[in-house]
Amino acid sequence: METKLTREQAVALLKKYNKEPFHILHAYTVEGVMRWFAKEMGYGEEEEYWGLVGLLHDIDFELYPEEHCQKAPELLREGGAEEDLIHSVCSHGYGICCDVEPVHTMEKVLFAADELTGLIGAAARMRPSKSVMDMEVSSLKKKFKDKRFAAGCSRDVIKQGAERLGWGLDELFEKTILAMRSCEENINHMMEQEEK
Repeated sequence: METKLTREQAVALLKKYNKEPFHILHAYTVEGVMRWFAKEMGYGEEEEYWGLVGLLHDIDFELYPEEHCQKAPELLREGGAEEDLIHSVCSHGYGICCDVEPVHTMEKVLFAADELTGLIGAAARMRPSKSVMDMEVSSLKKKFKDKRFAAGCSRDVIKQGAERLGWGLDELFEKTILAMRSCEENINHMMEQEEK
């Protein structure tokens, strides 16, 4: 799986439709997480593709929340994205806002990790360190069970995602925490640059 889009072009495309720092942060986070999973799961040669799919997965969400994953193909095509990349981006909305099923391992990872990064990010902000570096699976499980905490992060999607990958929740939690640790410093740096 590959794309002709460069990361620079993908970031420009993301920022064309997303201005909110929260959405930019989420895009960078999912990009970093996807890059970590690509290397971890033996798809290192596809790391760039996995990362760009993560970066662009919510391209239409800020401006078109009611048409999430419906508007994305049009925006991505205008930006020069290939049909494979468009399919991959839309697959994370399967059963929620579109009928594009995650088939490739990378799409299953995106489906599972997208909502979970939101939950982990919210849990990290509650910690004295404001970081995932000292987060443990046990504390994340408590937050996961508390339905009122980060209520917008669908527990059902996270569970379905783990099942699609053939993993238990603990395994998905542990790997996603490690993935977020791998990119936290770089993302903090990128977000500081955004503010300048």
